[in-house]
Amino acid sequence: MIKLSPEFDLIARHFTRPAANAVLGVGDDCALVGVSHGMDLAVSTDTMVSGTHFFPDVDPETLGHKALAVNLSDMAAMGAMPYWATLALTLPAVNDEWLAKFAKGFFDLAEEFGVSLIGGDTTKGPLTMTVTIMGEVPAGAALRRSGAKVGNDIWVSGHLGDAALAVAHRRGLLKLSEEDYMEAVMRLYEPTPRVKLGQALRGLATSAIDISDGLLGDLGHICELSKVGATVESELLPVSAIGALHIDSLEGLTAVAAGGDDYELCFTAPANARDSIEDLTDVLGIPLTRIGQVRKGQGVSLLGADGKPITIDGRGFDHFTAS
Repeated sequence: MIKLSPEFDLIARHFTRPAANAVLGVGDDCALVGVSHGMDLAVSTDTMVSGTHFFPDVDPETLGHKALAVNLSDMAAMGAMPYWATLALTLPAVNDEWLAKFAKGFFDLAEEFGVSLIGGDTTKGPLTMTVTIMGEVPAGAALRRSGAKVGNDIWVSGHLGDAALAVAHRRGLLKLSEEDYMEAVMRLYEPTPRVKLGQALRGLATSAIDISDGLLGDLGHICELSKVGATVESELLPVSAIGALHIDSLEGLTAVAAGGDDYELCFTAPANARDSIEDLTDVLGIPLTRIGQVRKGQGVSLLGADGKPITIDGRGFDHFTAS
């Protein structure tokens, strides 16, 4: 009897599950999926590298959650329904205990959102994971970054800054209490993808993006593709109790406005949609906050309580300089 190679044994033990919503899942040269009539296929890929996107000592179960969550957040930003994912996993060595925990975090979240793992790859090297996610959105209905109009309101979901505050604490840029750090770091490693919100915003929002690299930087992508400018009022930025303790400092404000890893949605909508959007807060149980307005011009301006611009580094997370 021929034994499976270590790679295929690893896949069989940790990542082979029934693919309920695919024609053919893990085990062949390609997966097969059937796309519904009248739907567009939505596809997104994200790579996470140890030391760049997560600290090396992160709990593997939370890392498994985040590896999928960041891709689900991309689906949310387009108003898509996620169905299928592939996982390419690079490992320094095979550690069954680590893999079992990672797989649990990944599949727990996949089950919550009805996502099937349908393929991928494994190899040896520095710890890296790449997830490609696929889903459907009604043809022509996807939310895009290019639809913002002058006069539109700018909204964000949830609270901003906790994840970045945890990173800033870890790097010695500010000090959180032990209790606050433990709460903030869970926002860093177990973000909540706003998939239902994205779907609910189809037909209401004119543009949308998920906040992965920082509010100001990601809103800047909307402005660039929509050929508009934007003003954001710092006093309106929604923060948690932890964020409220630090937002008055430059480091705290930078974490909230530009720190990244929030995985909330930033979107624009006309003023006549305000009541409908506010209703979603009750329907979905997600705080939605109006933080500014789309204007003529270019770029994003952050305004203080006195209406004057505040200068912070709003470029957001840089994948090629972060460490």
